[in-house]
Amino acid sequence: MKKWLKLVAGGIIALAFLSLTGCRKQDASSNKKVTIEFFNQKREMQATLKKMIKKFEKEHPNIRVKETDVPSAGDVLKVRMLSGDAPDVINTYPQNLDYQTWDKVGYFVDMTHKSYIKNIVNNYAEKFAINGKIYNAPLSANLYGFYYNATEFEKLGLKIPQTWSELEHLVKEIKAKGKTPFAIAGTEPWTLNGYHNLSLATVTGGFNQAENLIRYSPVNSISLNNKYIQADIQRLDLLRGNGQKNWKGASYNDAVMAFTSGKALIMPQGSWALAVIKTQNPKFKIRTFAFPGNKPGQEMTVGSGDMALSISSRSKHKKAADEFLKFMCSPEAMQMYYDQDGSPCTIKGVKQKGIDSELGGLSKYAFTKKHMVWLGQKWTTENDFFNLTGNYVLTGDKKQLISDFNTTFNPMKATN
Repeated sequence: MKKWLKLVAGGIIALAFLSLTGCRKQDASSNKKVTIEFFNQKREMQATLKKMIKKFEKEHPNIRVKETDVPSAGDVLKVRMLSGDAPDVINTYPQNLDYQTWDKVGYFVDMTHKSYIKNIVNNYAEKFAINGKIYNAPLSANLYGFYYNATEFEKLGLKIPQTWSELEHLVKEIKAKGKTPFAIAGTEPWTLNGYHNLSLATVTGGFNQAENLIRYSPVNSISLNNKYIQADIQRLDLLRGNGQKNWKGASYNDAVMAFTSGKALIMPQGSWALAVIKTQNPKFKIRTFAFPGNKPGQEMTVGSGDMALSISSRSKHKKAADEFLKFMCSPEAMQMYYDQDGSPCTIKGVKQKGIDSELGGLSKYAFTKKHMVWLGQKWTTENDFFNLTGNYVLTGDKKQLISDFNTTFNPMKATN
């Protein structure tokens, strides 16, 4: 009996020793340095993000963050996701159909009950939930409208337009004073996506009305006889012939340079451009205004989650990725980001500028009914819309525009 008790006792001690050894091994492995990949799609914020990552790594010495910045990031990400080579942490655009599809097939970690999601104000994370679950932390929101040279406006006695007709008058007034109205990137049609989104929304009455006109209408129903299409063309026509010299061959950077150098007084563009604009050190005060409607009070902006982060469900380092998300959702981290980017931040505790700031004319509408989500949220592709917009602004061919509209949206209507 005593011998049996000794054997049992010895076994318990051995098990305890093995358990302790296992714990020690586990502790040792938990102290092992790991590297997570952060896939960033906002290349203009690369320098600031590197500073933020450096701060995170200092606070988390066992985690290294490898930031990936590549040209055509959206296309690269799609290939990597579909090939099973998903980065650990991904800067996604939660309104995009690709993101929504990836959510539904389980490509991302469920964040619904993560503590850091509570740091996001205005229920902005819930806005992009899929089947009631949150797979993305939107830390900032982009906005689209018009940048303008406030110093020159004041000097010339120009006023901010409250209606579409006032904007048309403003353009004529600028030209009459020997100045150029718009800075436009003719070779990069994506830069006018927001302009065309807002054109369609303001002429029809809003997001749903615009979708009903082009996305959910019958096949081949988009025509020149439609009063809303006619009004949309009128708004696109305002850009034609009113851009800087050689605007048809201009890139995005060329357009920014035309604006920051004072060669054009207005630039239709998104909030993401502010960081690029700042690098040019313009010698004038920059301000913004929203896309005007037919009447005062009908102005709108468009945007969505901008610096918005998801964790890959295939990540081998989910704990480390989770720590990085927790850091990124903190006011300390996002204050660094906001101070450079300027786009409305969703994180509680971040001190943001008021209406009298560069983006104040747009950010005052952030998270309100006048802050529309991109129309592309309901589409299977946005690139064709970019191209039909750019092609029309370049050529003014109305028949081709109508053909391109129907060619782009007819396949989508097959699923209505």
